[in-house]
Amino acid sequence: MGERANSGKWARVRQRLRTELGEDVFNSWFGRVEFEQEDKSTVYLSVPTRFLKSWIMSHYYDRLLALWKAERGDVVRIEVIVRGAIRAKAVPSGEGKAAAEAAPAARPAAPATSSTPAALRRSDAPEGHFSGSPVDNRYSFDTFCDGAANRLAFAAARAVAEGGDGKLNRFNPLYVHAGVGRGKTHLLHATTRAARRADPSRKVVYLTAEHFMFRFVAALRSQAAIPFKESLRDIDLLLIDDMQFLQGKSVQQEFCHMLNALIDGARQVVVAADRPPAELETLDERVRSRLKGGVAFEIGAPDLELRRRIVATRYQLAREHNPGLDIPEPVLDYLAQAVVSNGRDLEGGLNRLVAQWQFTSQPITIASAEITLRDLVGAREPRRVRIEEIQVVVARHYNVSKADLLSSRRTRTIVRPRQIAMYLAKTLTPRSLPEIGRRFGGRDHTTVLHAVRKIEGLIEGDKTLADEIELLKQMIDE
Repeated sequence: MGERANSGKWARVRQRLRTELGEDVFNSWFGRVEFEQEDKSTVYLSVPTRFLKSWIMSHYYDRLLALWKAERGDVVRIEVIVRGAIRAKAVPSGEGKAAAEAAPAARPAAPATSSTPAALRRSDAPEGHFSGSPVDNRYSFDTFCDGAANRLAFAAARAVAEGGDGKLNRFNPLYVHAGVGRGKTHLLHATTRAARRADPSRKVVYLTAEHFMFRFVAALRSQAAIPFKESLRDIDLLLIDDMQFLQGKSVQQEFCHMLNALIDGARQVVVAADRPPAELETLDERVRSRLKGGVAFEIGAPDLELRRRIVATRYQLAREHNPGLDIPEPVLDYLAQAVVSNGRDLEGGLNRLVAQWQFTSQPITIASAEITLRDLVGAREPRRVRIEEIQVVVARHYNVSKADLLSSRRTRTIVRPRQIAMYLAKTLTPRSLPEIGRRFGGRDHTTVLHAVRKIEGLIEGDKTLADEIELLKQMIDE
């Protein structure tokens, strides 16, 4: 029954894709995609080639995720694997389960289970009682393109990887933050691999925040929490990715204890997230305080010089896999100048040009590249909006105080601005309803939901209010 239900979901997703994309485009990119399985938070699809995987992840990931969310609201990611091209790494029998509980880290990694497809159990993971999440062999310092936007973070990461002499590193904890696609995960994987090679006796563990949560909860359920904690505190170098996803009071408390034990014991910790420590609003204040006590480096948007280096490096790799590939230098330079948001978009743009070369018999020109890359040209990541910013702007606009918005006062002059602020927090930030409620004086998520629905209803029939909220959005975005 379960298999039939899963098949039905995939059939509906395919049909929606076919309708949106058209028959030709759908057959080109999704005709050979197969459904493998799904767990509590992840859907696994498979494709026959790495190129197809790269293309789908670069161009259709967000749409695929949205369509699956329409079928199953609890899906948080899509994993695409290559059929028959993955070599599962053999591990001793006592460690097979630990290795199988890790998933690829190309996107925020989902903790896998014993039922995870063998194709997903690939890693450069070390052997030992706790091996952490897998490390992608493609990510190294040699393949990391450094420039003005990331040079400080890159230099600090190399220093950490080479500093295995047991002395307290001055970069502790080292905190790296950046927007999507700017190289955080690449840098952590490279640091992990370099540290292991520099000193094989050094216990180096790379973990995604989600994998840490999964392992901690599993240890609690199996009454193995104490051995789990001890195995973590024996680490020499711990690297944590996607810190913004660390949730749960008990999990955060245990993470804070572990962080304190490692740093106080002169062990190195490296953390990566999509925002500075002070803006990790869902984290316990003690964790944020400890993270702020180290050194933080931001990886900014790549400048033109760095974008050119990224394009040149990726083009050379593409030529190794596609003999005869010929994309003129002016086209590559146009790609570097036009796609300015991040390295991932640059790689996606290059993949499109490679596909254009593969599937057409026409030479690639700047004119044809403009058409191929038109949705990437000039694209920039939207500015991250904080709930505190929304509260300040709304309070100032309606001549009330921020304290009034967070209070329990129920007068009309306070209630309406509070509801508007909650509505804006829901529409302009990725925060959940419970988190928004906590940021508005500890209110229940149902209160936030009521406010959002109330304002949505009013906007439909009140053009003046709709214009006023659009003005507030512009003020917040400035």
